[in-house]
Amino acid sequence: MARILNLIRVQLRRDLASCRGVAGQPLRTISCTSRKQAEESDASSVLGKRWKDTAETVIIGGGCVGVSLAYHLAKAGMKDVVLLEKTELTAGSTWHAAGLTTYYHPGINLKKIHHDSIKLYETLEAETGQAVGLHQPGSIRIASTPIRVDEMKYQMTRTHWHVTEQYLIGPEKIQELFPLLNMDKVLAGLYTPGDGHIDPYSLTMALAAGARMYGAQIYNNAPVTSLKPTSDGKWDVQTSHGTIRANRIVNTAGFWAREVGKMIGFEHPTIPVHHQYIVTATIPEVKALKKELAVIRDLEGSYYLRQERDGLLFGPYEKMEKMVLQDSWVRDGVPPGFGKELFESDLDRIMEHVEKAMEMVPVLKKADIINIVSGPITYTPDLLPMVGPHCGVRNYWTAIGFGYGIIHAGGIGKFLSEWITNGEPPYDLIECDPNRYGKWTDVPFICAKARESYGFNNVVGYPKEERFAGRPTCRTSGVYELLKDKGSMGFHAGWEQPHWFYKPGDDIGYKPSFQRTNWFGPVGRECKLVMEKVGVIDLTPFGKFIVKGKDSHKLLDRLFANTMPKVGMTNISHMLTPSGKVYAEVTITQLAPGRFLLVTGSGSELHDLRWIETEVAQGGYDVDITNVTEDIGVLGIAGPNSRKVLQKLTNEDMSEAGFKFLHCKSIQLAGKPVRAIRISYTGELGWELYTDQKDLAAVYLAMMEAGKDEGIDNFGTYAMASLRLEKGFRGWGAEMNCDTNPLEAGLDYFIKLNKPADFIGKAALQEIKAKGLNRKLSYIAVNTDDIDPEGNETVWYNDKVVGNTTSGAYSYSSQQSLAFAYLPLELSTLGQKVEVELLGKKYPANVIQEPLIHTEPTRTRLQKKAQSKA
Repeated sequence: MARILNLIRVQLRRDLASCRGVAGQPLRTISCTSRKQAEESDASSVLGKRWKDTAETVIIGGGCVGVSLAYHLAKAGMKDVVLLEKTELTAGSTWHAAGLTTYYHPGINLKKIHHDSIKLYETLEAETGQAVGLHQPGSIRIASTPIRVDEMKYQMTRTHWHVTEQYLIGPEKIQELFPLLNMDKVLAGLYTPGDGHIDPYSLTMALAAGARMYGAQIYNNAPVTSLKPTSDGKWDVQTSHGTIRANRIVNTAGFWAREVGKMIGFEHPTIPVHHQYIVTATIPEVKALKKELAVIRDLEGSYYLRQERDGLLFGPYEKMEKMVLQDSWVRDGVPPGFGKELFESDLDRIMEHVEKAMEMVPVLKKADIINIVSGPITYTPDLLPMVGPHCGVRNYWTAIGFGYGIIHAGGIGKFLSEWITNGEPPYDLIECDPNRYGKWTDVPFICAKARESYGFNNVVGYPKEERFAGRPTCRTSGVYELLKDKGSMGFHAGWEQPHWFYKPGDDIGYKPSFQRTNWFGPVGRECKLVMEKVGVIDLTPFGKFIVKGKDSHKLLDRLFANTMPKVGMTNISHMLTPSGKVYAEVTITQLAPGRFLLVTGSGSELHDLRWIETEVAQGGYDVDITNVTEDIGVLGIAGPNSRKVLQKLTNEDMSEAGFKFLHCKSIQLAGKPVRAIRISYTGELGWELYTDQKDLAAVYLAMMEAGKDEGIDNFGTYAMASLRLEKGFRGWGAEMNCDTNPLEAGLDYFIKLNKPADFIGKAALQEIKAKGLNRKLSYIAVNTDDIDPEGNETVWYNDKVVGNTTSGAYSYSSQQSLAFAYLPLELSTLGQKVEVELLGKKYPANVIQEPLIHTEPTRTRLQKKAQSKA
């Protein structure tokens, strides 16, 4: 074996020698490229045509994503779609991509993107007359350890309720699909029919042909030199050939995206990484096959491998300490003229994966290498692209940061086209919202996270996954230093927030699992604390905005489906899309006449702010909006003894009569100014305390000292999640999002269809209500063992898929697993029996009355009612 590996090294080094450049610098050409088409210019799209002075949409960047958007917008009927490419189509990352296509994605929403991409690619040649080179032999994700088998079972239950076919298969079927595999370590595989690969150049040219066919204009050799916003929300897009006045611009510039963003003051958190793949010459055993090999992904070896003509192509993902970032481009910009160039390959960096590939596919040991490609692909800190309109500026959209642009291109083009055309996203894709990042994503953070994301490409994907590179950021709350060593921290939009806290004797640290793990017992302890005594939680990551001005009430009445609270009061309200879907859930407090505090979830901060700012601009409202998220710290205090603790620290009357539920007061707490709102997402007696970040630690320490006799202690977000589920509280992003309407989510109480204001989505909801619902959010108890639902699991009835869970947790009060699930109306009645799939096993469940435990205000009201009758 050692001799063979040395021979391979020699062969690879010989191949590299013919392509050697200056270390760390891009090569101008590949001497042995098999893609001659990638060097051809697109003769039909030169600047000999008439230059357009105006456009509805200008797309900046001619890779497969940008061209796909041009195709979809033009096909949807938009006139005046213009794409500007700085050199020629596919220059950048598209032309050298390995071209893998797969229906699989470990997330939920991006499965739809992958599905739409492949369905488009299957029909594109017939539509445009341009070949795309699509191969669909299927793909297999190889499991060679028991934990990988569990991971595949976990992914199966998250796929059964989607349209994509996916199967967990055994060694015999795997060998049938890939007969050249060494089966010694293979335990199982996740098989996805219809997967495969496509030629990226041909795909882009077919999309371009379709775009032109439907009326889009594509200009090559037209680099954008400046972007100037106009007072009416449009853009002057300047090039050396002239200026185009555009209603909107879309940045699809790949690894040039940062340069485009800088033109308008944004530092997009994208960074190029070096990705390598190897192409072999003809292998006799491959050539002799009767049908094309399935694509394999060896998860333990961290590489993909597919058939390339009569040879093989395989690409590794190196560990984070070996992978290479092109961080100089982040600091200094992309070198002028870089387009269809590559980096110098590095054999030593990938040799570990070459050896693993040869062990798994032994015919590689004798294969000749004809090409090693090392090119730039763009990463974001979390490896997901940035897709949608950007907060802080009007009519600027992005579709950037694609580590897997080929499989995303078709679906993202369709998704963005529908959003632009209809004024709302066609479905929930918040994990790709460009506004999930902010000024806290500095260059050191970007580099650290990109290394981690690339190196962790094929690590086991556990529930409640945490990754620790680049943490903490500059976003730390006023109590972070006091809490950081006391528990397990979670990452929320740049903030560190405690998930659960340690006690002597606990098995501490981050220990992920597909079953109950080390936090299960401590979280139960924290739930008991809140139910019986008093607990404190850091809620600083909440997004927080102040809205004030002459039109503030009018604006919020238009944006939200609930009525606005009176001065000194709070309510929960929802922003809806025009079609009646739930865009956001926000807690609104009217602090003074015309002055409102809006509080949203940590992951929704700029997502929600952008929606609000857009309505302000379109409606011409006279308001002032200030984002105070980082200025104001928040502590939650909850439990039956919470009132006693606070009363020790303030002269304000904290009694039931003196401080009612959903009321807000400005108080002095331990000598510090605090705005207290009587509300708690645990459903227990509690308050949220808003104060300046610099005062947060003092308030926290005062409460902990005052609460010693009351049994006060810390609790984290895992306990809050369990407690809110017991109370039947819905969560945005789970029970409600852009895939659901508030009526089916059971939010009727918060939707005031009879209020005079014509709020966004009102007409659509009236129509939905008139037609009736097809499904309903149901509250279910699940009879499990050492595992609990967490959301997105498949629900079965009579061996048929009938729905999906949205969130789940263990109820420590009732000692059973609970979940919310969307079920057909006929299966949503109390007592209905269904099954919930967890790790490949179907557990019995039944629909129960919600809530399992009444909230404290409800318990108090029922108690008073009973006393009045006595």
